[in-house]
Amino acid sequence: MIRVLRNRTYRALFSAQVLALLGTGLLTVALGLLAYDLAGDAAGAVLGTALTIKMVAYVGVAPLMAALIDRLPKKVVLVGSDLIRLLIAVSLPFVTETWQIYLLVFVLQSASATFTPAFQSVIPSVLPDSRDYTRALALSRLAYDLEALVSPVLAAALLTFVAYNNLFIGTAIGFACSAVLVLTTTLPNPERDSTSTTFWQRLPMGLRVFLRTPSLRFLMLANVVVGAGTALVLVNSVVYVRATFHLDDAALALTVGAYGAGSLLTAFLIPNVVERFGVSRVMTVGAFIVTAGLAFAMGVSGFFVSPSIDWPLLLATWAVIGIGTSLINTPSSRLLADASTPSNRNLVYTAQFALSHACFLVTYPIAGWVGATSLFGASAALFAIAAVACVGVVVAGTQAAHSPELSRPSDVRKARL
Repeated sequence: MIRVLRNRTYRALFSAQVLALLGTGLLTVALGLLAYDLAGDAAGAVLGTALTIKMVAYVGVAPLMAALIDRLPKKVVLVGSDLIRLLIAVSLPFVTETWQIYLLVFVLQSASATFTPAFQSVIPSVLPDSRDYTRALALSRLAYDLEALVSPVLAAALLTFVAYNNLFIGTAIGFACSAVLVLTTTLPNPERDSTSTTFWQRLPMGLRVFLRTPSLRFLMLANVVVGAGTALVLVNSVVYVRATFHLDDAALALTVGAYGAGSLLTAFLIPNVVERFGVSRVMTVGAFIVTAGLAFAMGVSGFFVSPSIDWPLLLATWAVIGIGTSLINTPSSRLLADASTPSNRNLVYTAQFALSHACFLVTYPIAGWVGATSLFGASAALFAIAAVACVGVVVAGTQAAHSPELSRPSDVRKARL
């Protein structure tokens, strides 16, 4: 897996990704503390609104920005997005009203929604060999999982010496270093179609490729399963740990960490597993694992007896769901790379970025609101989420079984404009 770092361009881009992720992790901690300073006990509502704004930017703004900047050089897009995020991070310490948080978060997340698909879409050109690309995807998954573990620890260490406002400076430094690393690279020049297209022609292009390509329709359904499993873990872990088992905050961190650990450990195995069995088969197994984990949790949730017995069971279930989501997420970009052309790749990756986050806009409210409003509490939310995952895995499995393109080792056919 590590050998892909011998490629100088990819090494610089991967380092830029890691530094930007660390900066984002520090931002998450600092933003929570800023919200508490401004809103006190209502900080949860402020953060909830900010997260909703984030998802709206990801789903609504990403396709618009991709169509708008599609003809610009990738280096300009990546560096420009980093600089915008840097400026927002520097501005956040001067916020005095909650509406200012919402505005700045919208701009920052819009820049992130521009950077991430553009970054992901350039990697297949840097690493054209499919095996190297799979290893790069596994490294990227490791970076995301490690960031979730390292950033809170780093933030806690820094907060013992400095005020939380200084974390925004750390965020800005992360984005600045990311921009510098991108500037040092020589990115491949993608091929362009000889026929020019307008903004309104480019806007739905990525979605059209999704709808007419069997491998990408399969990916859309797999996104539903990932959204279901992730939503249950992130939204309802606190309910199980604090309300059901009456455990402390450290137990909550370990519970969410079990999900991350499952994903992290699986990422190491992905390159060899995909090389042996193919992308779609691995993703299908991952979808069944997530659904099985949800079904198991649903089966035992009504019989919680003792935290000493049931909490370890919950940890194991969350780890299993983490394994399943990693088996889906990590190799999924192989389908995107193989089903797109250099001229439409950024639009296809952006469509995936928007569609996958649209799933969270559905599953997060199901996991939260159903549990909060139903007489059966968290059990009702778990049932609803498991039902969503079951529909997704059944339809995805049917799609895979009836698509010759998904049964071949290459998993794909080229989608031409």
